[in-house]
Amino acid sequence: MHTDLLPHALNREFPELADAVATLKETDLHFVHLLKQHDAVDDQIIKDEMGVAPMGDTALEDLKKQRLHLKDELYQMAITAKKAA
Repeated sequence: MHTDLLPHALNREFPELADAVATLKETDLHFVHLLKQHDAVDDQIIKDEMGVAPMGDTALEDLKKQRLHLKDELYQMAITAKKAA
């Protein structure tokens, strides 16, 4: 599989935050909600990139922006949790 098609899972992209992410998954419902949204958007993007569920360029770009926004928010929450630990 081409590396660009791999899921953008937080634990893979930010392994240094794995403990903070695990803690937030257990203690913060808002974090869990955002993570589920991120993963759902990421799945849609991967399906397009693999040709399983193609979409238009504009729709794909919008999803990538949404994924980035969610990732930024999740990252900030994880960094904050790591600093507090």
